[in-house]
Amino acid sequence: MAKVKLATVWLEACAGCHMSFLDIDDKIVGLLDKVDILYSPVVDGKEIPKVDVGVISGGLGNEEELHLAKKMREQCDILVAWGDCAVFGGINTMRNFMTPEEALKVGYVDTPSTVNPEGVIPREDVPALLPKAIPVDYAVKVDVYVPGCPPDAETILWVFQELLEGRIPKVPSDMMRYD
Repeated sequence: MAKVKLATVWLEACAGCHMSFLDIDDKIVGLLDKVDILYSPVVDGKEIPKVDVGVISGGLGNEEELHLAKKMREQCDILVAWGDCAVFGGINTMRNFMTPEEALKVGYVDTPSTVNPEGVIPREDVPALLPKAIPVDYAVKVDVYVPGCPPDAETILWVFQELLEGRIPKVPSDMMRYD
């Protein structure tokens, strides 16, 4: 039996979802017997290949993230939104109470811990912000939702097991984590 091809991206988020995936611990070895991770923050890949399953953690807050979400949808047979930022927009949506310009000023000039006496806001090096931070399904079709901040390792493992059995999982409410 051929291994399932997997791609993951980590967009506007804290990395907690990918860390929760690693919390599967030794069970990850059994999973890797059935899955080839072809693209991920922990794999040196330049282009998102055609895969069976794609996982997006993080919301969409800028043009680059929007492009990556669209590319993932194009390249993945099944697309999973993983974690509250991908599913609901998460904490990233706190910036939606101001304009993108105000958000950049707060982040690069006004934050007390920022040392930027000239008040320079990078333009060429920072992808253009979207008008609002949004969940993944505002931009592309999502097949599987895995809420949680982050989803716990057992839920992530269950979702992968369901996908490997050819089922599109719907996470039961007793497996969802909101803390």
